[in-house]
Amino acid sequence: MRINQYIAHNSTYSRREADRLIEQGRVRVNKALASAGQRVTPKDRITIDSKPLKPTKHFSVIAYHKPKGEIVSKHDEHNRRIIFDSLPSGFAHFRTIGRLDFASEGLLLLTDSAKVADALTHSNLTRSYYLKLGGKLTPALFEAMEQGLHLDDAHKGAHHKSEIVSMDFAPFVSYKVLGESKNYARMRVQISEGQNRELRRFFAAFSLDVLDLKRVEFGFVSLSSLQPTKWRFLNKAEYNKLHRFLEGME
Repeated sequence: MRINQYIAHNSTYSRREADRLIEQGRVRVNKALASAGQRVTPKDRITIDSKPLKPTKHFSVIAYHKPKGEIVSKHDEHNRRIIFDSLPSGFAHFRTIGRLDFASEGLLLLTDSAKVADALTHSNLTRSYYLKLGGKLTPALFEAMEQGLHLDDAHKGAHHKSEIVSMDFAPFVSYKVLGESKNYARMRVQISEGQNRELRRFFAAFSLDVLDLKRVEFGFVSLSSLQPTKWRFLNKAEYNKLHRFLEGME
């Protein structure tokens, strides 16, 4: 494992912050100055400012109901409200597991473990959403939801600063039309990946605007009755399932 990743997994520092610590000569591996990109193992003795860095096995995960109008970030250059304005200050060092954009709401998971954050973010655990769509549902849309889709131009539905050009979408795990009128439709969908603005890009390819998006489940964690801006720790059953999931990845 690269040293910046190891530091991030076992401390409150991010990989970028770990790189700065290494550049400043504050990190040592077995008493020798660490170098950028160096690979280490749990057997190595790593210190930061002469203090030993001990591998951590304990972690916490919280479920947060993100409302519309909050940014999933630690800072915002436009001074918009961020999720950490609503969360207690004790969670300031937590990492988000995936994201929800400014106009979306629902279940957001956060953890104090970079390892857990990486594992869940890049997992194929099912994510469940309620959607309100502007436009008409078509047979071509349902076919793509069932068989998957490749887009050479995935800019529609994306943030204007996004540099992603093409995108592959896996088949949906499931979908259900909850209601449909001439100009709108409501659906519940389940997907097994969390790419950048994935649902907005997917439906935009069929001239559908995602007017409302609410995530209600992430794997074995459900939003349930959690109200906007409120949070909770995972319960015992959820932690047990998470530990089994992580053990299966080792």
